Formats: sequence, structure tokens, C-alpha cells
Amino acid sequence: MSADDAGGGVLGTSETSSEPLYRVTDLTRSFGRGGRVRALDGVSLEVRRGQRLCIVGESGSGKSTLIRLMAALDRPTSGEISFEGRSIVGMRERELGFLRAAVQLVFQDPRSSLNPRMTVGSIVTEPLRSAHLRSALDAVDPRQRLTEVLRAVDLPTDAATRYPHEFSGGQRQRIAIARALAPDPAVLIADEPVSALDVSVRAQVLNLLSDLVAARGLTLIFVSHDLAVVRHLCDSVIVLKQGRIEEQGSAAQVFAHPRAAYTQALLAAIPQIRL
Repeated sequence: MSADDAGGGVLGTSETSSEPLYRVTDLTRSFGRGGRVRALDGVSLEVRRGQRLCIVGESGSGKSTLIRLMAALDRPTSGEISFEGRSIVGMRERELGFLRAAVQLVFQDPRSSLNPRMTVGSIVTEPLRSAHLRSALDAVDPRQRLTEVLRAVDLPTDAATRYPHEFSGGQRQRIAIARALAPDPAVLIADEPVSALDVSVRAQVLNLLSDLVAARGLTLIFVSHDLAVVRHLCDSVIVLKQGRIEEQGSAAQVFAHPRAAYTQALLAAIPQIRL
């Protein structure tokens, strides 16, 4: 099934006709001897500035592989990825400063993504000390930015002198979000950012992300295996299955009138609350 067949055309906000922020064309990524395992198979998509895109699929569908390629943390087997009109495929790390400053990630488990030996202040300002970002962030005052982003994620300023183990899981994820915000990125990629959290705090973190994206005019690429999590967060949805786009379109269309049987099955798996 082609992307056009699955989702009714190129994914993007209907009001925007400018050059896409991201353009991904016929992307494949294979692993194993002889490339026998194909994690991505001919994926094409566009992401427009200000879009809230959710990439959904079961474990092994290729979601994390896709965003790693879009963040230039891995290289595709074939295909093209451009960011702001510039190809990032094959670029050396020292050439990627513009991408590192503009695109930041929030990972699934804050316990493993935060260095336990560093204070929160050092963790949050770490991107500002990166040699690859320095030229893009010369005018940034790390202390001022630290105070700003801690306030933005509803953490007290004295959190800067403490260590990750002194915080709850939800608070640690807020620290990870603050670190991602520190370089003032244009794009926030969130890879299953609430799946490791208690159910009681998931809604708080999702609401925080939604508020930050709106307040800062960010483009959001949100990865999840759970359609229930993304229902009220994103305006566009891509459904991946075994490395291929099964369906894509506006969130309203995908939730109300899913075309693919796989999407229908994912929606049917959402728990229904009966009173």
C-alpha cells in the first residue's frame, strides 16, 4: 500500500503550502547479515513547521528507527531525508550543528537518559556546552536558560543543585524535557515519553508537553504504541506496521474513519471506560 493509498495524500497541515520542515523520501533501513531484517521499507512523509505528528505502531513497527534516522543518530540503507531543504543523509557529525540545535529528543525512560552522577543543572545545560551546538548558541546565557526551562517544566530553581535520583519518575521526565528545551529547538521528538511512567502522572506530562509545544510554537513528532495516548495531543497521525506506512492523515480522520484494518484493530484495543 502506498502512502497516498493509505492516508489520502501527502501528510501535512492543509493551511501550509511552504517548504516542509522535514521531507523523508522512500526511506529504508535494513539490519543483519545481508540486510535480511528490514526495519523500514519505503517510508515517505513530510512534516510541516508547527505540526503535531504522532507516529503510532506496535513494538517492532519501525517507529524508533524512523526517528533515529530523522535525528541523524543513524544512517538509512537507502532513501533521502532533508531538514529545512538540506539533505542530512551522509553528513558528518561536525556538519550537523544546525540540526542538533534545531531538533531535540526526549527519550522513553528518564532513569537511563539522565546521568546519575550529574546535577540537574549540569544535565539541563549540557546541550549548551556541546561543541557542535556552540556556534548556534553563542548568545545564550546558560544560567538564565536553566532558570527559564526549569520554570517552564514546573520545577523549582533549587532543583538545579540536586541529582536525578532525588526526583520522582514524572519529575525526572520533566528534567529530560527541560534539557531538550535548553537549546531553544524548533522540533521536539518525543519517543514514548510517558510509557515508563505511572498512569497517574502520564496525563500531567502529556498536558505539559502540549502546553509547551503551543507556547513555544514547536513542531512535535511524538512516538507511541498507544493510540489512546495521542488522541488529544496530535493533529496528524502516521500508523506504521512492519516498517511500512499503513495509514496516515489528520488525527480526526484516522480516529473517526480509520481505513486500514490494522488501525481499526489498534483503536479497538483502546480500553473503554464503562460507568
